[in-house]
Amino acid sequence: MDVRAQLVMVFNLDKCLGCHTCSIACKNIWTDRKGAEYMWWNNVETKPGAGYPKFWEDQKRYKGGWVLKGNKLKLRAFSKLSTLLNIFYQPHMPRLEDYYHPWTYDYAKLYESPEESDQPVAEPISLISGEKIDIEFGPNWDDDLGGSPLYAEEDVNLDERRIVTNFGSIFMFYLPRICNHCLNPACVAACPQRAIYKRGEDGIVLVDQNTCRGWRFCVTACPYKKVYYNWNTGKSEKCIFCYPRTETAQANACAHSCVGRIRYVGVVLYDADRIEDALKVKDEELVEAQRKIILDPRDEMVRRAAKENGIPDSWLEAALKSPAYALIKEYELALPLHPEFRTMPMTFYIPPLSPVLAVHRAIHDVEEHEEVPDKDLLRVPVRYLSKLFSGGNERVVTEALERLVALRKYMRARNVGENPDEDSLRKAGLDAESAERLYRLLTIASYNERYAIPTLHREYLDVASSEERKGGKGFGISIGPRGGL
Repeated sequence: MDVRAQLVMVFNLDKCLGCHTCSIACKNIWTDRKGAEYMWWNNVETKPGAGYPKFWEDQKRYKGGWVLKGNKLKLRAFSKLSTLLNIFYQPHMPRLEDYYHPWTYDYAKLYESPEESDQPVAEPISLISGEKIDIEFGPNWDDDLGGSPLYAEEDVNLDERRIVTNFGSIFMFYLPRICNHCLNPACVAACPQRAIYKRGEDGIVLVDQNTCRGWRFCVTACPYKKVYYNWNTGKSEKCIFCYPRTETAQANACAHSCVGRIRYVGVVLYDADRIEDALKVKDEELVEAQRKIILDPRDEMVRRAAKENGIPDSWLEAALKSPAYALIKEYELALPLHPEFRTMPMTFYIPPLSPVLAVHRAIHDVEEHEEVPDKDLLRVPVRYLSKLFSGGNERVVTEALERLVALRKYMRARNVGENPDEDSLRKAGLDAESAERLYRLLTIASYNERYAIPTLHREYLDVASSEERKGGKGFGISIGPRGGL
């Protein structure tokens, strides 16, 4: 058993406001410079929709992630031969138009223009070429357009396009995204320069800017399209999970600024020896397989193996208080985004609990339903959610929604002075004590309850100085995990 620790983020989609405060906080801190204008390490998408970059989920187009061929995992886009042939050209990489052409405005014209009969206009100017352009797309161009025929109908997760054009069945929710800091990152495997690595101490995936040569294999290989190319420096860049903050026990900038308090950050222990086997199961079994490799921090055998692997006591204590572990493993509410890409993403999502459809004389309020509503009555189709979060397995999504509905019914009865229906809780796998804890975690949890982030102990790492640390790699070929910036 090879026990390792990973910092994990969980998103509660039931509470996301779509305000983009997280995106702006990230943008102002990390990508406010030349060459990074189009980069949004954190972005919030409207689902159903095209996403950012456009149609990033369509791997027939972009060929990201891994595929299972026989009993072996292989990169979808590359083999040894294709890596050599495409060393100077990436045919499946998103174009700038799939993101958007970054622009500013010619504000100087507003006060330098001579006196005329017409009002001067600040025209859009390209931040890349400096020429005048026509604005055709932006990072949130389809914001709140869940029924847009231009983008929503092209969502690859939709089985039936007409569901977003029929007013009676149209639906919408927000999907915030960052780099998933996967356990089996395709970007790391695809880089011929070995410039991308996964830190052994906290699982964060980083790009060594001194080693990167801008081949952009990582951009193609990442199925979530969360690696970006800086046209000014000629290097690849990506979300760094705010490691300068997390190393000092502070929450990530996106999580700290979140208005809806939808984000949770905590330590998860996992067995690295079982990752490969967990990725070789069927798409529908990937969620269960990923849950199984996540270990119980209360287990003495796990704690002993973790200490032997160099994980500090403070990290083990943080794992005991981790909200991420509770939501992913204990309550089985949080699910990975597109596990069928087989990168084993380490950001998780609690699916949104939607009202039931007001058709066929169905009631409007979930709380008034005597039983858990049938999945076919929910406004957000379970089938759609399963395409996003469980590789098509509707059962695990339905179980998560049943727990949310049972919790809502129980707490509503408590708040209005009625007798709570504990039978519904038991059917959903909860009891009164766990319901109280889960209710607090999802609603009124304090800062320290939502973010159980331990400080990084450099003294535990097998490095002598900061200069040596800069050359470290997360998963080495001939050496074990060690630190590195």
